[in-house]
Amino acid sequence: MDNITVIRNFMVNSGIKYLLVNSTNEFLVEYNTLEENSRYKITNFSGSTGEALVTPETIYLFVDGRYHIQADQEVDHEKITVVKLQIGQKYLDEIINKIPQSETLGLFAKKISQKKVEYIQSKRNIKLLDNDPLDNQNKTPQNNDITLDKKYTGLTSEEKISKISKNLSQDEGIYITNLDEVSYLFNMRNFTEKYSAKIKAKAIILKDNTLLFTENELSDLEEVLKNNEKEMFIDKNSINAFDYNLLGKNAKEILENPIEKMKAQKNEAELNHLKEAFRKTDLALSKVREYIELNNNISEYDIANQLEQEFKNQGALGLSFKSIVAKDKNSALAHYSKSSKDEIIEDGNLVLIDCGAYFEGGLATDITRVFVKGEPNELQKYIYTTVLKAFLNAYNYPKIHQDRPLTGFEIDNYVHKFFNTTDTKGFIFNHGLGHGIGINVHEYPPNLSPSEMAKVPLLDGMCFSIEPGLYKEGSFGIRLENSCYFKNNKINSFVHMNYEKKLINFDLLTEQEKIWLEEFEVK
Repeated sequence: MDNITVIRNFMVNSGIKYLLVNSTNEFLVEYNTLEENSRYKITNFSGSTGEALVTPETIYLFVDGRYHIQADQEVDHEKITVVKLQIGQKYLDEIINKIPQSETLGLFAKKISQKKVEYIQSKRNIKLLDNDPLDNQNKTPQNNDITLDKKYTGLTSEEKISKISKNLSQDEGIYITNLDEVSYLFNMRNFTEKYSAKIKAKAIILKDNTLLFTENELSDLEEVLKNNEKEMFIDKNSINAFDYNLLGKNAKEILENPIEKMKAQKNEAELNHLKEAFRKTDLALSKVREYIELNNNISEYDIANQLEQEFKNQGALGLSFKSIVAKDKNSALAHYSKSSKDEIIEDGNLVLIDCGAYFEGGLATDITRVFVKGEPNELQKYIYTTVLKAFLNAYNYPKIHQDRPLTGFEIDNYVHKFFNTTDTKGFIFNHGLGHGIGINVHEYPPNLSPSEMAKVPLLDGMCFSIEPGLYKEGSFGIRLENSCYFKNNKINSFVHMNYEKKLINFDLLTEQEKIWLEEFEVK
């Protein structure tokens, strides 16, 4: 029986006509494996984010600007209707708009946050469902967790936890379900799963005790939550609705998550590890640049394999996400991930590479560069230089606005205005400027985008990407991404990988931009 039939039969048995099918798992991770991704199982869309709404007429797939083209390429349009969200559109609102007022929406309680449940519940009737019929019920948990040396973390687990527990009374606790936060607090990592360094665990922090429940102990956790009598602080953004309901009246929303802020502001040990990890990332990508320059008859697939090998040569324990190696028209897909054997690199072809890795300290790296085989044409140079100008101005934005606190929202808005007032030759910038970086390659805070969450002030030690891009379907895309950290009201780049001199039209740069470019190698 195919997966769509399984889901529709399940809906009939559950008495619902509308069902949200998620891409995540019970830990609400962003990068879920395709084997555990129910949305992928019914749509064949392999992007990391995007949800599906099953209705009597069709299955709607909601994707943001990074995935518009990819979704069109991957789904069966006779069964799936792609809803292409634009900047500023919220996917929950668009989902709700597809559901008649009189109908009930089914939600998998373990795969949606309590915050989202409450928002949907304010607009439509809902029915929480305990189990997803597409889940693999026979999966055996594996425990390959390791504990990091203090030289990578700066603080012991006990020191971190004491910063939290000292503020609790004997009748209070904090229940932590966000895997990044659990991995951070306990200084633990697991490198066995692709594109992840997180451990799969949940934790309860009490005044005088700490309880850690790893993946094979989660059934015990359910009993603990049911029988809990303490007031338990929870983050509605990261706790799933199933766990929230187990806590019942003892669940108390925490308005400002202290772990989130601690984790976001990297200490000197963490920054030093990231500097070394990015040095190795630069070296790996530089070797791949040489590989493209010196070899003929190579494909996207060959380059992706070479890139992974170069990361291993630098000591990487795994990739932080699936590498993007995209030639010409494929580079117009912001999150293209096929790396085809059939896409052979020839003279004049652009190659966009977006990649990153995990090294022994368990923090993610992330970088994007664009190369050209042979000599570029004038349009390629123009778009590359325009994106470079956007990066240079965003990177140096704090130097011009030193008189006040800054937010990612403000810098993102500045770059969008720059592109809107520049002749981009029909190329568009359809995603946020950047994201936080930490144990996960996408961390919050900080954030550089048009969203409300990007209005959080940038603080010392926060790490994030700056990645402006311009894309035109059927033509090509340029994205230039440096991962950075904020310190003393200045943005500093972890990335020192060079820019491509032959792709830069220096006549388009202002004198100030030329000075700013001197901080980075150009060759």
